[in-house]
Amino acid sequence: MNKIEVDEFKVTHIETIYGNLQGLKASHLKQLQKLYHQRLPGDRITTPEFAQRLAAISTDVNQPVCAYINRRGQVIRLGVGTPRQTQIPPMELPRYGAERLSGIRCIATQLKSEPPNEAALTAMALQRLDALVLLNITGSGFEKRGGGATGYVKEIYLAHLVPHPEASWTVSPPMSLDVLTDQDLLELVEGLEADFEQKFIAREVEGDRDRVLVVSLKTDDTNTQRYEDGIAEIARLVETAGGEVLQTVKQKRSRPHPQTVVGEGKVQEIALVAQTIGANLIVFDRDLSPSQIRNLEIQIGIRVVDRTEVILDIFAQRAQSGAGKLQVELAQLEYMMPRLTGRGQAMSRLGGGIGTRGPGETKLETERRSIQRRISHLQQQVNQLQAHRSRLRQQRQHREVPSLAIVGYTNAGKSTLLNILTNAEVYTADQLFATLDPTTRRLKIADAVTGEPRSILLTDTVGFIHELPPSLMDAFRATLEEVTEADALLHVVDLSHPAWHSQVRSVMTILSEMPITPGPALIVFNKIDQAKGEALESAREEFPQAVFISASKHLGLETLRQRVAQLIEYAVSPN
Repeated sequence: MNKIEVDEFKVTHIETIYGNLQGLKASHLKQLQKLYHQRLPGDRITTPEFAQRLAAISTDVNQPVCAYINRRGQVIRLGVGTPRQTQIPPMELPRYGAERLSGIRCIATQLKSEPPNEAALTAMALQRLDALVLLNITGSGFEKRGGGATGYVKEIYLAHLVPHPEASWTVSPPMSLDVLTDQDLLELVEGLEADFEQKFIAREVEGDRDRVLVVSLKTDDTNTQRYEDGIAEIARLVETAGGEVLQTVKQKRSRPHPQTVVGEGKVQEIALVAQTIGANLIVFDRDLSPSQIRNLEIQIGIRVVDRTEVILDIFAQRAQSGAGKLQVELAQLEYMMPRLTGRGQAMSRLGGGIGTRGPGETKLETERRSIQRRISHLQQQVNQLQAHRSRLRQQRQHREVPSLAIVGYTNAGKSTLLNILTNAEVYTADQLFATLDPTTRRLKIADAVTGEPRSILLTDTVGFIHELPPSLMDAFRATLEEVTEADALLHVVDLSHPAWHSQVRSVMTILSEMPITPGPALIVFNKIDQAKGEALESAREEFPQAVFISASKHLGLETLRQRVAQLIEYAVSPN
């Protein structure tokens, strides 16, 4: 948008005219700027004098004109163009809860006689305006040349939001200026806000949980099943992080939009849906670049996070040990480093919620050099942790105690299996990433050759996930070495999950990308008591060497112990 500022008024105001100023004369701009000095009664939507003056200016410039007025009756913004073309950017609007309106009304002129269109009403909803008043005027520039009347209000439409699921707004029948000026503005907005408050109290989420709108994009190269699984997974991630998914917005595009991932129209839809359902957080089911996040937040006016940030937030909540917290902080700082510019003031992280936990606001708003020094320091500590764990593993190897690492997709039941086999008390829950810190316990099994009792070390590791964020792979290399340094692996799979097949592939892909090739692996299909018959049949056919168990129901555990003994014998055998 073009804009102009007049120096003579800068002492008291910056009297900016927004919108399409091309072709306007200096006298036109002066007429518009004088409107900033108008003061309307606080309880009136407008006055006949103000409406007629706005109509006369609009006729003179032969373009629509919009005036934005606060509840004190002050003109806070003037624009040349439609409500859509002159709307206040979301970042500049007051940030109230979903039960509040913005405290701003728009009085707009229109040179043709018709009700407000979809674009104008959408702009009203995006800004949560108290009201949109559309003045249809007679005597446009074309009519003047034909000798018609100049700049009179012919008819008026009054539109405002409504808290009903069937519709986002309501538009009045055409009315006269006298009828409009008799309406009590405060009575209107107080009644609307009371209705909105009742609506959102009725479905208020518990405590301070984020109210989340999920956005999912399907591109031409995305498998349909993987796409649907991804939507279900991001919803689970949001819930695990402590948010509540209110709705999901989907779009199909040949490729992501470079600036906003989804198209311009879809960005507007996201903003409108978020306003309508009272969302305070937008979560994308993919990774976003720093510029994409900034562009989306500017256009939507609500904090935007991507999949990686949700995962990092879960890790920040789950980390219990000093080592885990150290690695989470490193991962978060490395993720946030390129995203610091332009995010501090407008989208403050001080409010709490998903994406705000971890190293703390002061570290994230420090100078880049300070953050880089902190990252370097943390990397040194991770290297020391890596060296310490390496020494422990060497000691175990000298004692000739074989080691077995349990790996698998998150929430596959790894910790439950460790608890059952070793009588450990590792925290378990039907959540993603319930376990973050590796836990090692001793397991007694019968030797596969002699039958004599022998001990092995069984380690529970952090769950894997599709497209594990690179920052986590780097920061958790000390933890993941428990996988690469183990003599063998138990790859646990949740057979009851509809996407078990793609989860198997995801884990195998991550294992194949590790710098050190892990030892031999035994696939263990868990939760067979909850699995469908066709899943069991398919798994047995594709993985004939796998073991089928239910850790929670103690099914198949004796067979698993025997196969573990054989696996260890194979892994440590010198041949």
